[in-house]
Amino acid sequence: MRILLVEDDIQTALLIESGLARSHTVVHVACGAEAIASARAGEFDIAILDRMLPDVDGLAVLDAWRSLDIRIPVLMLTALGTVTDRVSGLEGGADDYLVKPFAMDELLARVAALNRRSIRDEPPTHYRVGDLSLDLLPRRVKRAGRDVHLQPREFDLLYQLMRNPGQAVTRKMFLASVWGIHFDPNTNIVDSHISRLRAKLRHGGCDPIETLQGVGYRLRVDA
Repeated sequence: MRILLVEDDIQTALLIESGLARSHTVVHVACGAEAIASARAGEFDIAILDRMLPDVDGLAVLDAWRSLDIRIPVLMLTALGTVTDRVSGLEGGADDYLVKPFAMDELLARVAALNRRSIRDEPPTHYRVGDLSLDLLPRRVKRAGRDVHLQPREFDLLYQLMRNPGQAVTRKMFLASVWGIHFDPNTNIVDSHISRLRAKLRHGGCDPIETLQGVGYRLRVDA
């Protein structure tokens, strides 16, 4: 794992690095500004974040990460150990909270637990329904083994259908997830894009998308 360690006390930082470096890559920074910049610039699996930093409170760093959509799991490490402090840290977005002084074995166990949790919670990037497959990362769609070339909106519509096979996806749901529209614009934008998507997906006369009158659309599970 790549671990971002945000700790201004050098002795504590050295102790943590020595315990983690045998199995992981540790990047150490000593203030909130460096923490925000480092998280934006690098890919990290976990962050260990001191709450009492010389420039800002660790909660402010965590809030900045979340506002920048940096979603790494965070173990907050601090001498503030009252119930109120722990609750404020967890409610502020930390995934775990460890009070100083701490045992290195406990820190290692908590880091491992956070990593297992993040792997378990990671959403899938590949979907398959019948002979239809969708890969999120390369944004590739195949039907019966052949590539289907979709426009971005068409791909996003199919993604919503494949996330919910056999279930109704309403026009409002499509508008919100694909166009970011949270009201009814009174247009047929969803239907027209679905029509183009259907034409590209049809194979051997089989249409994988079912129209639900007055509701929306559904992906057939036997597509």
